[in-house]
Amino acid sequence: MDAISDSQSERQGEALYSVQGLWCTSCALAVEAQLARMPGVSAASVHYPSATLLVQGQPPALEEARLAAAVSRLGYRLGPPEAIGDAEARLDAESRYLTLRLLMAVAFGMWTMLASLLIYAGAMPSAELDVIMAWVSGAFALPVVTYVALPFYRAGWRTTRAWRPGMDALVALGALTAVGVSLWLLMLGSPEVYFDTAVMLVTLLLVGRLVETLCRHRGLRALQALHRPPAQVQRWVADAWHSCALEAVAVGDRLRVEPGETLPLDGVLRDGEALLDLSPLTGESAPRRCLPGDAVAAGCRNRGAALVFEVTAPAGECRLDRLREQMWWQQARKGELQRLADRFAGWLSPLAVVLALLTLVATWLAGVPTEEAWVRALSVLVVACPCAVGLAIPLAGLAGSGQALERGVVIRDPGAFETLARIRSAAFDKTGTLTAGEPQVQAMHSAANLSEPELLTLASVAARGSEHPLARAVRRYVQDAQDAGAGGEFEIVQAEEVGGRGRRVSLGDGRELLLGSRAWLAEQGVATEQAADSGESEVLLACDGALSARFTLGETALPGTAETLAELRRHGLALALISGDRAPAVRRLADAVGMKAEECYAGRSPEAKAKLLAAMPQPSLYVGDGLNDVVGLATASVGVAPLGANSTVQEGASVALLKPGVAGVEVAWRLARRTRRVMRQNLVLSGIYNLLALGLAVAMPIPPLIAVLAMVASSLSVVANSARLALAGEREPQVRQQSQQVGALGTAP
Repeated sequence: MDAISDSQSERQGEALYSVQGLWCTSCALAVEAQLARMPGVSAASVHYPSATLLVQGQPPALEEARLAAAVSRLGYRLGPPEAIGDAEARLDAESRYLTLRLLMAVAFGMWTMLASLLIYAGAMPSAELDVIMAWVSGAFALPVVTYVALPFYRAGWRTTRAWRPGMDALVALGALTAVGVSLWLLMLGSPEVYFDTAVMLVTLLLVGRLVETLCRHRGLRALQALHRPPAQVQRWVADAWHSCALEAVAVGDRLRVEPGETLPLDGVLRDGEALLDLSPLTGESAPRRCLPGDAVAAGCRNRGAALVFEVTAPAGECRLDRLREQMWWQQARKGELQRLADRFAGWLSPLAVVLALLTLVATWLAGVPTEEAWVRALSVLVVACPCAVGLAIPLAGLAGSGQALERGVVIRDPGAFETLARIRSAAFDKTGTLTAGEPQVQAMHSAANLSEPELLTLASVAARGSEHPLARAVRRYVQDAQDAGAGGEFEIVQAEEVGGRGRRVSLGDGRELLLGSRAWLAEQGVATEQAADSGESEVLLACDGALSARFTLGETALPGTAETLAELRRHGLALALISGDRAPAVRRLADAVGMKAEECYAGRSPEAKAKLLAAMPQPSLYVGDGLNDVVGLATASVGVAPLGANSTVQEGASVALLKPGVAGVEVAWRLARRTRRVMRQNLVLSGIYNLLALGLAVAMPIPPLIAVLAMVASSLSVVANSARLALAGEREPQVRQQSQQVGALGTAP
């Protein structure tokens, strides 16, 4: 929580909290209305599925104590953002709470329905027995409309006090009206009671609330998939390894991770190589080999020997901790469709009450019996409950963002999620975005009468200990070509590195090695021939003043890049490769990933990148990883930070990728389109239902029980339609594979 508090202090004008005691979406709207009226608060947004509150305004007005006092007046509790375990415990408690009340409602409501059925079917031999059975129906309904329905009454009263009456106010009013009309009819000696309507209203809404809670559980599992660090770790103290609490670890401490264990914190590998399974973090199936000096992240699993790393981020400040916080901030914000749904639900409840009163007066003035007029008004109240409208957008958004997170994409801003569904162009940086960011040796060319094993051994010795990216690339190449112990047979007497130019190594047998650029070796008196500019980097190796080998290096496109770009182009998106690198290097990569010459822009400054993005078809998307991409990310409609991006880029981007490469861009785009489509479907269907149902209930008599069933069916349809996002996500890999197979058949001769 300390990390979250620090982040809040940095976010001027915004604060994030959790709200306990919410019962429905109307409760969330009531809290928003209560806080929005406070001096100094410009906006308040509550994401009901995650119980997260985002408040905007003047910093003094956002203090927790001040906001908590205002929220407590409505009967809710304000606190810091929940940890994953706390949210899970809260939802478990809500599920048990709802299940207990649902079981009671079913147990007592069953007899209420049976008694009402006997009356409706005319099974009683006399009118007196009908009246007695009506009293029995009311007796069994009593626990349901009192204890079981108590949360609806409480929430209805709270939302009414905040001048934002919603679904619970209508449910409470509908249930109490049904009971009141029934008691009045019993006093008149009529057995035509509606206790079953009140029971069904409460029971079916409890079913819908329980289903909704289970859906929220599913969305929470996406956050649970992120790493949970161990409580105890092995730390190097006083020349020995000691067990200590994770919270006691500071930056610079050295930790030991045994084989099969998970890295608890972010850090830098120090001793020896490591084989890390990144699947918990990125979904990569193959373990990745890391060298000393490489950054390692919490959540990776050690698949090799025991490793030692130096901590660079304490508990609560690791990359995964920041991702969790980003998810909290993202969930609390509302997109355009959510704000539209809130406005619709906000005026629907008062409209329903007004229409119910008008229906009561109009039918009574038209000569309809008073009891029937009350029943018509009751049907209007029941059928207008805006439950489906309130759930239309949050459930779809939660399902979509959960699917994205399961596939390695963090959507930080729901507004960007909606914009992402409408993008018309996509631009990409080169180094670190379409490539791994570190060069790789493409080939080794011998320039001396030495065997390849001896050249590899000399190169390994010359590159050992260097932190320069090109020297590290040579070292990785040698280790791939030989055993990890290559180079150990030569004793290094002295090693000197000339920053950014080369490295001089003196061996025990008297030989001197030079490893560096062509220009630096020429300065040292080594004869080198002039090479053409092919867009590739090179490293030369000399032994005792004579050129021994030349290593050509280049950047290789990350796996799946060409397929992702082809898929985006196939769907009509305009593509661009914008880089500050030289034109030959850009052209070489463009050829490798299938981009056209007119789509490539080399040697561009950050300002030039921004101008190009502004000129592309809008809305636009830009993927970049470095500080030189910050302006472009801000200019584009949607900014995407790839895996390994600069921390500043990650903070400014609306979307973050957890897997290497840009395949996540296509995943996010597809999910955004599908989620927006489901959101619109939910909103349109729920809106049409409420408007038509209200019109029918006003124009013609509808039995209250039918109104209850129609209202609950509408809410469940929204839940089911949102659940299609998860089902479609599970089928997508199969569908895409079949599509690719069909495309291959279509292009076959």
